[in-house]
Amino acid sequence: MIAPPTFVAERCSGKRKELRVDVPAEVFVKTVKKEGAKVVGLSVLLNSMFTAMKEVVDKLVEAGLRDQVKVLIGGSPCNEDVRRFTGADYYAKDASEGARICKEIYS
Repeated sequence: MIAPPTFVAERCSGKRKELRVDVPAEVFVKTVKKEGAKVVGLSVLLNSMFTAMKEVVDKLVEAGLRDQVKVLIGGSPCNEDVRRFTGADYYAKDASEGARICKEIYS
């Protein structure tokens, strides 16, 4: 799992890799390859970051990794429309929902 809040990561798997903020999309691709991640979690606080989330998904597609990893987005401005725009598989309204979604993915 890459980048979700600690609370979510602890509830759905024992392993996580936190990339922090303002990370280029290419770093997500490299980390998915290196870690063999099943989930990439992206969280934003501002609407202006939707394009950056979409770029991560697009780079996963370009690298041929998109079918190997699920993308979960979250943050207060996220909703179903944002999920569709970014190409993410899931969006979570809060950390508890994110944990529930991750448990489903990992089970």
